[in-house]
Amino acid sequence: MNAIAPGTPLRVGLVGYGLAGSVFHAPLVTATPGLVLDTVVTSDPGRRAQAREAHPGVRIAADAAELWEGPGPRVDLVVIASPNKTHVPLATAALTAGVPVVVDKPLAATAAEADALADLSERTGTFLSVFQNRRWDNDFLTLRRLIADGELGEIQRFESRFERWRPQLKGGWRESGAPEEIGGLLYDLGSHVVDQALVLFGPAVRVYAEADVRRPGAETDDDTFIALTHASGVRSHLYVSATTAQLGPRFRALGSRAGYVKYGLDPQEAALRDGLRPGPGVGSGASPGAGSDQPWGEEPEHLWGRIGSGESPLTGGGTPVPTLAGDYPAYYAAVAAALREGGPAPVGAREAARCLAVLEAARISSRDGVSVDLRPDGA
Repeated sequence: MNAIAPGTPLRVGLVGYGLAGSVFHAPLVTATPGLVLDTVVTSDPGRRAQAREAHPGVRIAADAAELWEGPGPRVDLVVIASPNKTHVPLATAALTAGVPVVVDKPLAATAAEADALADLSERTGTFLSVFQNRRWDNDFLTLRRLIADGELGEIQRFESRFERWRPQLKGGWRESGAPEEIGGLLYDLGSHVVDQALVLFGPAVRVYAEADVRRPGAETDDDTFIALTHASGVRSHLYVSATTAQLGPRFRALGSRAGYVKYGLDPQEAALRDGLRPGPGVGSGASPGAGSDQPWGEEPEHLWGRIGSGESPLTGGGTPVPTLAGDYPAYYAAVAAALREGGPAPVGAREAARCLAVLEAARISSRDGVSVDLRPDGA
């Protein structure tokens, strides 16, 4: 990595300015003290204009290689937010050139590819992290605290749903059935729900899945269920769907003492899509920007989840639990700290590999109608 004078912002090159680049990465980078969005790589004229309007003074490049091969100064961090099939080759090129990398999920198509990138990162001594922003969702942070505090007792079953009602296809590579595109909900939303389950309850030893193609004209899975048996004994039931006419609870965690049920999605993505931005001092009640009276990442009381036993929260059972504020900015704050101080990545490539091993097993399970054992030699 280039030597950086104390107080000098880290220059970030962003590859891709579609949904991930424009809605998530660019706003979060610019909101992070110590980071500056230096370059956006996109060949699309409309996206170039959009990037210049949203980030005056940003440099525009047509080829990602300019970030590590060009005649000018190299950037201090490359963020890869381009289509999934480009993640491995671009990350490989950047790491080989010794430039730190953040890659949007999924890191790769297979656990073997993710491990190979981790090996390259370790061999070259170059920083590599995966953007798993849903670890900083408000509901996930709240559930993680409840579990750590023992409020639910011993967790026995965990249900997680990332469901949408999108009966009409939107088109694009995310809905392509071509294997090289790494499309479909299993790898898109499944990367989130599986990662969260592994963080909460540890490694999975058995995977069962049902992946269906429901919408006319769809080429890849749009309604998928994954069942995990964790080494800890917890069972996770995970749902990702674009065809859910009635949405279920985002989380339902059932323990030996009590259960926690939470409806609704973390508000940060909607805020970013609406053009709101985290302000200075995020995490201490900072305003997200003009037009909102809700502090960043917080939600109104009527959306809080409920904790209790023996009664449905929909009929008034349980006690409301204040939802912790979501904190997507914490990811890039941790990246900046790691680059300056040499600490660990907020999400490592080996963690992504474990998630991908589950997704691969889910694909095999759905295809063959079997449960897949992830333990070495079935031990």
